[in-house]
Amino acid sequence: MYFNNILLFSMPGGSEWILILLAVLLFFGGKKIPELMRGVGKGMREFNDAKNNVKDEIEAGMKEKDNVK
Repeated sequence: MYFNNILLFSMPGGSEWILILLAVLLFFGGKKIPELMRGVGKGMREFNDAKNNVKDEIEAGMKEKDNVK
């Protein structure tokens, strides 16, 4: 029960998202936001690729271990 309350209060709501977006707009300006989003997208893509590579290596190691027996 306590964990659910912490999770509920830690997530930003509608008005908080608006403030966050306004702060980003003020810090980076309208022309820099597309570049920022491209960078975020590229970072997420690289993270997912690395995560998938680790997952594949672990699965391959488990299959190899099963085949050795």
